[in-house]
Amino acid sequence: MTDEERLRYSRHLIMPEVGLTGQQRLKAARVLCIGAGGLGSPAALYLAAAGVGTIGLVDLDDVDLSNLQRQILHGTKDVGRKKLESARDRLRETNPNIELKLHDCRFTSKNAADLVARYDVVIDGSDNFPTRYLSNDVCVWAQKPNVYGSVFRFDGQTTVFAPHLGGPCYRCLFPEPPPAGSVPNCAEAGVLGVLPGIIGTIQATEAIKLILGLGESLVGRLLHFDALKMMLREFKVRRDPRCPVCSDSPTITEPIDYDQFCSSGAGMDEPISTISVRDLQQKLAGNGSLVIVDVREPFEYEIAHIENSKLIPLAQLAARLGELDRTKEIVAICHTGTRSAHAVQLLQSAGFSRASNLKGGIGAWANEIDPTMQKY
Repeated sequence: MTDEERLRYSRHLIMPEVGLTGQQRLKAARVLCIGAGGLGSPAALYLAAAGVGTIGLVDLDDVDLSNLQRQILHGTKDVGRKKLESARDRLRETNPNIELKLHDCRFTSKNAADLVARYDVVIDGSDNFPTRYLSNDVCVWAQKPNVYGSVFRFDGQTTVFAPHLGGPCYRCLFPEPPPAGSVPNCAEAGVLGVLPGIIGTIQATEAIKLILGLGESLVGRLLHFDALKMMLREFKVRRDPRCPVCSDSPTITEPIDYDQFCSSGAGMDEPISTISVRDLQQKLAGNGSLVIVDVREPFEYEIAHIENSKLIPLAQLAARLGELDRTKEIVAICHTGTRSAHAVQLLQSAGFSRASNLKGGIGAWANEIDPTMQKY
């Protein structure tokens, strides 16, 4: 360890629980962060500051202006850049002594095992269920701790999945994924900007504790944080003896099609009709009988909406079907096209045979048809 490093990590070195030996363990450690977004940003920053020797980042996205409310790895000047590029610059500024491994790709069934094998601990900062199930399964097979975190509006939760350390895995807690689209993502539901910072920092803390072998990890415990009440609650989580991945008799022993697995319970057994924003624009110009049903929430509708569209939030749609004419063509719309897809499924099952989903939602309309429309 150099003199510069001794000074940099002096507050660690004077802690008897860490000391020189612990700091050397951190320097030798390798941590993979899946995602360089809301959770990955604080996690990677604190891992770098702590002196974790090798940090891997998996991300394929570019920096968007809407990211900056919570993704503190990136700044205004980075909008339009690869997240990995801005993350690299920010982390090197934080600590030039660490080694960064940038994986400019999606975390998929084809590369997950190889990526996880290179690291000691995995921090899952993903925001979708296929990636969460995939990271869980691969970590179970590789016997690597998987530090999980998720955020939603004002609520966050985190734990450590590690069956090889006596705890459960993600599938023990969530045996089946929720119906596709039933859980809004950050772009649809929003999230308090500071919340990923809190959860991501806890994830970094757990990773550092695992590396150092200190304290009691969150293995077997799910920590839930309510920002509105400023309350932490802990739930015991036990292994499922029938878990298809981590039980003594697993039925899943290699990666599966996780996109298919996480869409299988969506209730989308019948295909739904879709329409592009260009086609909708043409229909609006020549078809007065078409009805646009906006299934977003009222506050979203206030931000931006298509003129003369009818607001019926998805949660109210089943009870308000009587307001719609089954003989007319109906186009359902939401923010990105996910909630409206479920609206079309509901409409079809209720006899609205001419219902279709606007592909890409109001976001696509703003990007392709009306650039003056407010985006969110």
